[in-house]
Amino acid sequence: MDNSMMLGPKGLIKRCEFVRILIQSLYSLGYKNSASLLESESGISFISNESTLLKSQILDSKYEDCIHTLNLIEDLVEETRNSASFLVFQQLFFELLSSGDDFSALNVLRKRISPLGMSKEKVQKLACGIVSMREIGLGGKNDVSIDELRRNLVIELEGLLPPPITVPPRRLEYLVEMALTFQLDSCLYHNSPDEISLYEDHCCGRNQIPTETAQILYHHKNEVWFVQFSNNGEYLASSSSDCTAIIWMVSEEGCVSLKHTLSSHRSPVSFVAWSPDDTMLLTCGNGEVLKLWDVESGTCKHTFGGEQSPVVSSCAWFPDSKRLVCGSGEPDRCIYMWDLKGKELDAWRGVRIPKVSDLSVTPDGERLICICSDKDIRIFNLRTKTEWVISEDHSITSLSVSRDGKFLIVNLNSQEIHMWDVTGTWDAPLKYTGHKQGKYVIRSCFGGLNCAFIASGSENSQIYIWHRKSCKLLEVLRGHSMTVNCVSWNPTKPQMLASASDDHTIRIWGPSGELA
Repeated sequence: MDNSMMLGPKGLIKRCEFVRILIQSLYSLGYKNSASLLESESGISFISNESTLLKSQILDSKYEDCIHTLNLIEDLVEETRNSASFLVFQQLFFELLSSGDDFSALNVLRKRISPLGMSKEKVQKLACGIVSMREIGLGGKNDVSIDELRRNLVIELEGLLPPPITVPPRRLEYLVEMALTFQLDSCLYHNSPDEISLYEDHCCGRNQIPTETAQILYHHKNEVWFVQFSNNGEYLASSSSDCTAIIWMVSEEGCVSLKHTLSSHRSPVSFVAWSPDDTMLLTCGNGEVLKLWDVESGTCKHTFGGEQSPVVSSCAWFPDSKRLVCGSGEPDRCIYMWDLKGKELDAWRGVRIPKVSDLSVTPDGERLICICSDKDIRIFNLRTKTEWVISEDHSITSLSVSRDGKFLIVNLNSQEIHMWDVTGTWDAPLKYTGHKQGKYVIRSCFGGLNCAFIASGSENSQIYIWHRKSCKLLEVLRGHSMTVNCVSWNPTKPQMLASASDDHTIRIWGPSGELA
């Protein structure tokens, strides 16, 4: 049979390569007899002639012949050839030392190893005897034998030499995983943790994401400004211009019910923030104080600030659930860190800290991200004490960070949402458009499995959902009658979304019952 023939409907797969990879996979799965039979029947060997020859020469300690074989290999880059030669001569050096022939060992070092251009550290390590007999596995009762060192050298060379001399480890599994990953990334609606099958191409339908109203919550008496699911997905918190915040329970089936109404604020409650352990909730009155609540009992544990304290515009928790950081939009321009008793632990003040309209802490606690002076995203690395600024051309109204802490999104009053990487390496953001925003604060969020989607409210009473990677608008959800101020995606129920609106309601959204 012609081993040079091409396979597949597009003729892209070389038969010889395909069979070699199949043989490798059979060996790695433990089907040695089947692999050997396929080699015999196809006439294709998994191990190349060069690899077979090199293995034989190494195990027979014919190192000069081994070097000659390496030099005969065509299209081998010089760096790889030198690295392979170094490994061979290093083995020879070790064996000469173990036999007591120090003179010949040093001769190999000077005449064969040094000219290869290896790092000075490697050569000096050998020359100075830092690699002792015990370090290299020779000379003691528990030491590795010469034969085992030679077998290890064979393995090292197999990992160093490129295809087609060797086949990269587990190549078939890698290629299949690449194909599956491509299908998942190309699937705009993928939102399920269920395993995917090799038997058919993967494609999800729109019934994988929330598109229909599952429940309407009417308990607030005025505009609902903020809504956020707890980190474990078992609770939902909302805040309203009726001066209350509400803690809701989320059942296993996804039904939402009232748990506590938090009523001690004198002003509209502009936002809430769950502690990472979900035992506490922060609520912030608009131009008022910050309050800490116990989630289980619904009692206020502490009120932060007072007449002499800056008005809090935003706040976020650190991962230990023991510290929180707050930002102020007042002229004194301040970011400050409190413990749960209100003790100030740290503060950033001065001209270099402009007014803060929103902030967030990455889940690992390493970065503090602030929206400053309307158009700047300022990222502080709290570990390295460094910072960088991403500047937008239009005013930023809100900020959200992905659950893995890798990305952030900001809503702009130019009717765009921009996504940036938190490390600040992108030259330009990904952009999401279609929603309406010009006058009010609209909050968006990441959501779905692996934060695959972006959702946002809108001034036209609708909710917009985009595929995060492609920026494609997938769905426009209708149901509210006034501006949708905020949305939140349940982090543990990837098909559950909540929205807060000026129509005094919260809507819970789930997947449709339609077939894909």
